[in-house]
Amino acid sequence: MIDAGTIGAHMADSEPNFLGLFRREPKVIALKPGEILFQKDDPARNMYVVLTGELSIGDGNAVFEKLSEGGIVGEMALIDHGTRSATVTASTNCTLAEIDEKRFLFLVQQTPTFALNVMRLLSHRLRRMNGMVKG
Repeated sequence: MIDAGTIGAHMADSEPNFLGLFRREPKVIALKPGEILFQKDDPARNMYVVLTGELSIGDGNAVFEKLSEGGIVGEMALIDHGTRSATVTASTNCTLAEIDEKRFLFLVQQTPTFALNVMRLLSHRLRRMNGMVKG
């Protein structure tokens, strides 16, 4: 059983940190600064957890968000099976845990706190994007 406490606490003004849960994932990829993890409209099959380094999420010259250790990206692909909604680029040297749909669904089923934290993250990002649109 997965210890829900390792997922990271959620505070009103911060996003959940997923590093504790994914620190020992066997499938890890490395990126150098400027390397693209995926581009907007690419087909999607995995989500990623930042183990070290920093990623930028954006579209063209617009940067929507910067992710560091414990952040996740690509989770929407495992929920709606759509294409990528943004381009993700390494800002620094990065290592990322690659999580496929099977692992994601296992975590959702076995660890309700994980599922809740993913929903909180999606809600937080939606509210931030709404704020950016409103200006």
